[in-house]
Amino acid sequence: MPIELCVCKTIAKEEAKIKIYEVKRSFGKSVTLIEGIDEKANPKELSKKLKTKLSCGGTYKNGRIELRGEHKDKLKAILIQMGFPEDKIEVE
Repeated sequence: MPIELCVCKTIAKEEAKIKIYEVKRSFGKSVTLIEGIDEKANPKELSKKLKTKLSCGGTYKNGRIELRGEHKDKLKAILIQMGFPEDKIEVE
């Protein structure tokens, strides 16, 4: 099947149970963490898009996206806009 017709990313987005929360790191720096995004949804590409939209640094490692700063309030709206279902996103 051609890659253009593949619905794997759409299915991965609909099945994902996403959890967004913040942690404090050394020197009082905050980091926003996003867990639960499936490998089929291409989390590296997603983290790149989120870093651009939020104008921050970050990375994808250990199965989660890490973004520098406090972004949990904005992230839910951005993820919904990118096609993730609202009822599957949990913000703590």
